[in-house]
Amino acid sequence: MKNQERIFVIGHKNPDTDSICSAIAYADIKNRTTQNKKYIPKRAGQINEETRYVLNRFGVQPPAYLGNIGTQVKDMDIRISPPADKSMSLKNAWDMMQENSIVSLPIRDKDGCLEGLVTIGDIAKTYMDTTDSYLLSNARTQYQRIAETVGGEVVEGNSHGYFVKGKVLVGTANPKMMEGYIEENDMIIMGDREEDHLQAISQNVSCIIVGLNIVVSEKVVKLAHEKSIVIIRSPYDTFNIARLINQSIPVNYVMKRDNMVTFNTEDFTDDIQEVMIKNRHRAFPVINPHGKCIGTISRRNFLDMHKKKVVLVDHNEVDQAVDNIEKAEILEIIDHHKLGTLQTMTPVAFRNEPVGCTGTILYEIYGEQRLEIPEKIAGLLCAAIISDTLMFRSPTCTQKDKIAASALALIAGINIEKFAREMFSAGSNLKDKSPEEIFYQDYKKFIGEGNVSFGVGQISSMDSEELKEIKEKLMPFMVSECGRHDITRVYFMLTNILEESTELLFYGEGSQQMAEIAFERKPDGDTFCLKGVVSRKKQLIPAMMEAAQLMNSDYA
Repeated sequence: MKNQERIFVIGHKNPDTDSICSAIAYADIKNRTTQNKKYIPKRAGQINEETRYVLNRFGVQPPAYLGNIGTQVKDMDIRISPPADKSMSLKNAWDMMQENSIVSLPIRDKDGCLEGLVTIGDIAKTYMDTTDSYLLSNARTQYQRIAETVGGEVVEGNSHGYFVKGKVLVGTANPKMMEGYIEENDMIIMGDREEDHLQAISQNVSCIIVGLNIVVSEKVVKLAHEKSIVIIRSPYDTFNIARLINQSIPVNYVMKRDNMVTFNTEDFTDDIQEVMIKNRHRAFPVINPHGKCIGTISRRNFLDMHKKKVVLVDHNEVDQAVDNIEKAEILEIIDHHKLGTLQTMTPVAFRNEPVGCTGTILYEIYGEQRLEIPEKIAGLLCAAIISDTLMFRSPTCTQKDKIAASALALIAGINIEKFAREMFSAGSNLKDKSPEEIFYQDYKKFIGEGNVSFGVGQISSMDSEELKEIKEKLMPFMVSECGRHDITRVYFMLTNILEESTELLFYGEGSQQMAEIAFERKPDGDTFCLKGVVSRKKQLIPAMMEAAQLMNSDYA
């Protein structure tokens, strides 16, 4: 059965509850309405405590992590290699390579692990080396392989034995002359004369090869048996036997073992291109995560790479997207934020609505597709709406959000207010978290006028004392964090859900001025107290963007 095409559904970096739950829900919708495709929810960052509580509450496994969506070796057309082991003859290897139209043949052990690599060039070089009479013995060539290579059979002696000492020569002279150049343990290619055979046996050769399917005498066979001499019969004439015999040596003798350049199926193509350029091999072995060699790739494979296909939910900003998003093929975007900086090569399905949560849009899509919403997913989407709208207190909240949350709560069997308190309490319980974990739990990067980059994190809580503790942890951390990841100004929103207010922390050159312009007030000590401001998306970011534009025009 043909493998299903895989499409990833993924939210933004530093994912919040909406980002995770919407990815899970939309994958469910697509898998129930699309054939021959498999939609897989993914996450682009660590799951925060609030989201973890929600997933555990409804018994849903978190999506697997996907930190980089760039093309990988496994997205190439890997040429699957036929099974080949180091004992096979060069002729067998050559025939296998010709049959499969390949120029490099990985040699594997019985477990499928890479032992070496043989190329067409390696074999051709061996064929051209016709002056080394000791090649077969140096290569420890098996008699059975020799017989196979010359199209014959072992008629006497141990076919599984090895030719390990002596040279190969053609015995065409008379017995008296042969006595002068044949040595013990040599391998002799001979004709039909019994006296020649007997002379070779008397000189203790290791193997006699006779051509033209000549049947040697019983006397010769008997004497050969007594001295453990191998006799091979071939249908070919002496010339062709001599021409073919070097092809019987094992691949083990010529294959490359050391300093092989290999790639893993999980390697990103951006990382291997330079290696390929430096090493001008025609093919490179590919190893899977289990250590097995599965085939080879070449530079030509870059021409027909399969980009990963992805659906983005809850964002459309390139800085918030999974790494290497420009290398992926974006199929759809479902979002509720302002239009951002993502670009696509072709038109895509883009659904963007001015609601408080992506989960609300997915509730609508379930209805449009006439799909019953599973109880677990109803709970996830309801949690997403409660989280994004701060239990309907955020100015981003719409009547659609309230209707959707109420309907989803009925399906999931939860009390919204009780569940919200439990969820927010779990999300703001950060006593054991480091400042870095807290800061990046819900953090987004933005670029304002004049390419001014700034980052904004946010924690929402119903406990004012807990927010004070978080502030004490974060203030020193923000000092060290400013300047990293090309961020020149950092902000953090400590949002009190019950009081519907935010204490805004800030650091970085121009950060105070931009906040002063945005909210038309001076800071209260080292923070800004913003009554009625709870939404990063609708209240803080638009004001900051406008402030950045004003500052840029003043400087200009």
